[in-house]
Amino acid sequence: MMVLRVECEYRNSNSVIDPLMTASHRHFAIASFLTLISLGCFAFPMYVIRPFRHQDPQELAVALAVKQFGPWLSLLCVAGCAVFAGFIWKRSNRRWLRAGAVCTVLVSGLGAYLARVNVYELMFHPIDVPAFETANSARIDADDMVISVRLKREARAYPIREMGYHHIVNDTVAGEPIVATY
Repeated sequence: MMVLRVECEYRNSNSVIDPLMTASHRHFAIASFLTLISLGCFAFPMYVIRPFRHQDPQELAVALAVKQFGPWLSLLCVAGCAVFAGFIWKRSNRRWLRAGAVCTVLVSGLGAYLARVNVYELMFHPIDVPAFETANSARIDADDMVISVRLKREARAYPIREMGYHHIVNDTVAGEPIVATY
């Protein structure tokens, strides 16, 4: 009989701790969700606006809105993660939960940083000194599209395949500086 009584007391003492643990787990789940939103503020526009992909007008409009408001939204997510990490730190003694809370703050901070960086400038470097070949020796497929420029008696062709990654070519045609963009 005594064993049964001890077992009941043990269960009762566990039930007092359980609500605190579930609150910590809820806080961790919310902080994790905020971390995903912060990362999404960077990743969604990056995914939609990448080159060589069809962009639906509605999808592009949402991506541009996220690109515009994402830096502020991601900062709110970092602040929320910090608040929930503080709650977790005070209420839980579990190391993995505390470490996870700190990770949500750090990863959401990374998302907030990336939402502020113009990644497209880092990805697309203009070609400042283009190299050219004659039309006969150029390795271009028959179905490749080009941007062509003709000024006076000089002509240039910039392959779209190359322009899709650089977007800008600074060049001089017939002594005139030009910028070809795609």
